Amino acid sequence: MELFERYEKLRNAVANQVSTTTQGLVDKALQFAEERMEGLTRYDGTPMLDHAAEVAHIVATEVGLGRNSTVASILHDVVRIEAKRNDDDNFELLLNTIHKEFGAEVVGIVIGLSNISELKLNTQSDQASDFRDMIVAYSEDPRVILIKLADRLEVMRSIAMFPKEKRLKKSWESMNLYAQIAHKLGLYKIKSELEDLSLAQLEPEDYNHISNKLREGEKERLDFIERFLLPIRKGLDVAGVKYHIKSRTKSIYSIWNKMRKQRVPFEGVYDIFALRIIIDCPIPQEKAQCWLAYSIVSDFYTPNTERMRDWISIPKSNGYESLHTTVAAGNGKWVEIQIRTERMDNIAELGIAAHWRYKGINQGAQTSEQWLQRLRELMTETKEDIAERFDAQPTSGEIFVFTPNGDIRKLPEGATILDFAFDIHSNLGCTCSGGKVNGRAVPIREQLRNGDIVEILTHKGQQPKADWLNFVVTSKAKGKIKSVIREEQAKNANLGREELERKLKNWKIAKSIDEVVAYLCKYYKQRTGTALYELIATEKIDLAVVKEVLSKWLSGEADEERRIAEQEAEARRRNTTTERKPSNDALVIDESINNIVYKLAKCCNPIKGDDIFGFVTINTGITIHRIDCPNAKRMREPYPYRIMEARWRESAQGAFRVTIAITAQDSSGLVNKITEVVSHEMKLNIRSINISSRGDKTGSGTISVEVPSAGVVDTLIYAILRIKGVQRAYRVKN
Repeated sequence: MELFERYEKLRNAVANQVSTTTQGLVDKALQFAEERMEGLTRYDGTPMLDHAAEVAHIVATEVGLGRNSTVASILHDVVRIEAKRNDDDNFELLLNTIHKEFGAEVVGIVIGLSNISELKLNTQSDQASDFRDMIVAYSEDPRVILIKLADRLEVMRSIAMFPKEKRLKKSWESMNLYAQIAHKLGLYKIKSELEDLSLAQLEPEDYNHISNKLREGEKERLDFIERFLLPIRKGLDVAGVKYHIKSRTKSIYSIWNKMRKQRVPFEGVYDIFALRIIIDCPIPQEKAQCWLAYSIVSDFYTPNTERMRDWISIPKSNGYESLHTTVAAGNGKWVEIQIRTERMDNIAELGIAAHWRYKGINQGAQTSEQWLQRLRELMTETKEDIAERFDAQPTSGEIFVFTPNGDIRKLPEGATILDFAFDIHSNLGCTCSGGKVNGRAVPIREQLRNGDIVEILTHKGQQPKADWLNFVVTSKAKGKIKSVIREEQAKNANLGREELERKLKNWKIAKSIDEVVAYLCKYYKQRTGTALYELIATEKIDLAVVKEVLSKWLSGEADEERRIAEQEAEARRRNTTTERKPSNDALVIDESINNIVYKLAKCCNPIKGDDIFGFVTINTGITIHRIDCPNAKRMREPYPYRIMEARWRESAQGAFRVTIAITAQDSSGLVNKITEVVSHEMKLNIRSINISSRGDKTGSGTISVEVPSAGVVDTLIYAILRIKGVQRAYRVKN
């Protein structure tokens, strides 16, 4: 048949990877779609079905989806066109027919694709990230997102047929919306192609300039690569590694983006290409083989440790696994090398779809739900330090609400008027006194729903209150409220101390302020001097009463209280490095270690297991220091009232960075031996390593490693000292 001949490429691709039954369904879908789109053409006069068939081919061969996705791709334009006619009866009839002929899964996918096609993106507004998330929200089946990416890729490959205005609009969407989704899902090949095709339309002169430069230098580049790889190939062959090497030229968009950000010409972009060593080995040997390849590369070329990336020990959230290093190739040239296995390379090309397939997970309903949840996590994930994510709890969903001007704001379920105000601007949140939802006046505690139109009401005298923390849910709102409250507390503490010092001078009380504060804290049952100062500043303690209390104390009417106060004042002044016994009042450091409330001091880098104390700063909350911190004495003596006892919660988990200084005999392969012990034997993540020769047949340097606690550090140092040639290893504590 003429129909089957026209779409022979798709039919052959399907025949090579699926059953006869599936082949029959694909042919049936082509006939079904042709009948319902007869006479409909694209801008260049070709049948509309050409687009759907090419999308199906991309889905089957480049994205790696199966039968139902391929069939749905063929039918998606049929459903989209019928939905636009606004005839509910015919639309319902069409869906019932597809359900009967092709199954429920196909119906679910085509409805999801139809919903997404109705979303309108305003290219004049900075809302691309919200539309990316809305696409996920509209996708009940995760395959919908992947098919939509294939749909957009086909459009961009055929972009020349569209009028100029449409070309520019679709290119802008592809670069700012669809390429970013592909990146989140690990579909790097599709991402790069979408960006390059978009750039060719949006910045044609820049695109052509870079393209011409790449062509002009191609022969020289290939010759250099051959010379560069010669010793590496020999080393891998001698080691018996089964491998092949790919050279990948940086995408035109990536080069253009680097030129623009760094403000350099084409010649100023040094990493024009990357080399990929792809190893063929069983899964249990993957890590060892990749690190062996890295060791061989570093035997011939010096690596830049600052640009080392280990995504084998800890893969990226989208499943990407690879070992990246950049090495010096002489004459000022640097070469990026990616080391991975065949399995890892397939995941890198096909993204999360391949990741799930390698896990051996079927296409069942439960799996689809898990997959969709993972996609949603990927779409909303931000760059945070591991320690900052101890307390992260997954939300049950998201809502999209609108400003009166129609701008979209994305918030977690349970978000209130106050969360919305802080999301717009911190100052708006601080002065928020209420709001209007869909024209109805509501209090700041009012929870929002999907699609609400929200207006914020403010009052000049409004200030954040501690009870606001009981009903806000976003980290931005919580962080700002805590920050303002802390600033106010610190301000009051300073005012209260100044006021008390002034009064003591006027009253001619010949006692140190520390001794007086210790006594008053006992009298007013306050745990810290800071709390006492705040009560004075806010006039919750009457200074006339304070004078009377101190007079009785000094006259001997309260000798016992005075004795206790003197003992406590002495204890505050004492600078001790002995181990503290944990008390019920101690500040417990656990999951919240790196959030707005607590911060680890950079001067001594405390990690779980170290003896610690808290120091109340004026503007940045509480900083956690080691007891033996070099700055401890400078903080304790003048500011004893700002010292807080602290201890680690036993159940606290996470990653802390520790630096180990190493001195060793200067021998080849030392870095590889250290890497082998730390990464493979101890299973710890190396963040950086820098060992250099000192000219006296010894080498010295440091290695920065992520550890779960201080107890692991001793084991780590012992393991490093066991390496032949290592003379000294110790933790750098500042």
